[in-house]
Amino acid sequence: MDLIRPPMGWNSFSCYGVNVNENQVRANADFMAENLKDFGWEYIVIDADWYSYTSVPEPGADIYVPFNRMEIDEYSRPFPCVQKFPSAAAGAGFAPLASYIHGLGLKFGITMMRGIPRVAAHTHSKLWNTEITANQIANPYSISTWNPDMYGVDINKTGAQDYYDSLFELYAEWGVDFVKCEDICRLETEEEKAEAEMIRQAMDKCSRDMILSLAPGPADLESCDFYRANSELWRMAEPIGDSWEELRTMFDVCKTWMGKPSDEGFPDCGDLPVGLLGIGFGNEHRTSLTIEEEKSMIALWSIFRSPLMIGSEMNKLDQETIGLLTNLQVLRLTEVSTGAREAYRDTDVIVWRAKDRYDEAEYVAMFNISTAATPICPKPFISKKDGLAIDLWKGAEINIRSTEEIPGHGCLLIRVE
Repeated sequence: MDLIRPPMGWNSFSCYGVNVNENQVRANADFMAENLKDFGWEYIVIDADWYSYTSVPEPGADIYVPFNRMEIDEYSRPFPCVQKFPSAAAGAGFAPLASYIHGLGLKFGITMMRGIPRVAAHTHSKLWNTEITANQIANPYSISTWNPDMYGVDINKTGAQDYYDSLFELYAEWGVDFVKCEDICRLETEEEKAEAEMIRQAMDKCSRDMILSLAPGPADLESCDFYRANSELWRMAEPIGDSWEELRTMFDVCKTWMGKPSDEGFPDCGDLPVGLLGIGFGNEHRTSLTIEEEKSMIALWSIFRSPLMIGSEMNKLDQETIGLLTNLQVLRLTEVSTGAREAYRDTDVIVWRAKDRYDEAEYVAMFNISTAATPICPKPFISKKDGLAIDLWKGAEINIRSTEEIPGHGCLLIRVE
C-alpha cells in the first residue's frame, strides 16, 4: 500500500510496556481524538503481549516471562487477555475496542510476534480450517532471544502459510488497520525472510487493508528493496530511550539510510520518547529529553520522513510538547520533504537539507549537537542573498544573518522560498 505520508500515531510500549489495559488505551485514544487528530495523528497501536497475563515488574526485571499464561483460541491464535481487555470476552477479541477507536475517527493497530504460540505447539492445538496441528508447523529452534512466547514457523511445512492466513483474517474481523510484527526486521536468516514474505502474503490476502511494520531494528541496509516489497515500515535501529546520547545516534542512522524513504515504504526511526514514560516497567518518570531535544528529535524524524509514533501517556503531556506535536508546518515535512540529506557536519553542528516535492522551496534543519548555544551561521546553511526564511517552529519570518543563537541540543528548522 503506497502512502502519501508515513503513519502518525501512538504506541503503548514506552509508557506501559507489556501491561497496557483497555481503560488506558481508550483514554489515550480519547485524548488523540480531541487534541491531535486534526493535526494528522490517527493510529492507536497496542504493543506486545496483549494476550499475556503479565504484571508490572520490579525495576530492572525482565518484562517477558517465559511460559507465562496467555490466551489463545482453539485454532492456536493469540487472543486478548480478558483481565486487560474486558470487552474481548466471549470470543469478541479486539473487535469492540477497534470499533470504539474507529468511532473516534481513528485507526487501530496491534503488535504481533513472529511465529506460533509455544503453548499451542505443546498442546497440539488445531490450525483454522485444516487438519494440521500447531506442533506440525512449529520450529522449536527458532525462538526470540527476548520474548519467548513463540516458536517460529517451519516455512517448509504444509500449514505454515495457512496459519498466518488465519491470523490476518482474524485481525481483519477485529478491524485492525496497522500490524507491527516483532522479531523479524533484522532478517538474520533466509528462513526469517521467507517468514516475512508469508506474513505479507497473508496480509495481502485478508479482507481488510492494513499497514505492516517490521521490528525491531537494526534493519539491514542491503535489504531495503526487500523491506519495501514486503512492508510499509521497518525499524532502522534499536528503540531509543529518553536520553540525548541515544537520540544523538539517530543522526548517524539517518545518514546511513539517506535516500531510502519513499511513498512505497519508510525506514522508521522509532517511537518518540516524550512525556510520561515507564509506567509498565515499574519506572514511571518524565522524559529526560529537554524541550529543545524534543524539537530536534521531531525535526529530524519529520525531514527524514520517518513514521511518528508518540510513546507516552498522552493525557499527561505538557503544553510545550503538545505545541511541538501540533505544529502543522513541521509535521507537513513528513509528506512534502524529498531528497533529505545531511549537508554538513562538524563537532558542534549537523545540517540537513531537503526540497519540497510540490514547489521550489527548500528546507534546512540546523541541529546544535553541542551543549552550549551556537550562533546561526548562513554558510553552508543557506545561499539566499537576503538571508530571509520562515522559521517553521515559530511560523514567522526570520533573518538568519542576525545574531540569534540555537540553544544547546536545539534545532532551527526553516523554509526558504
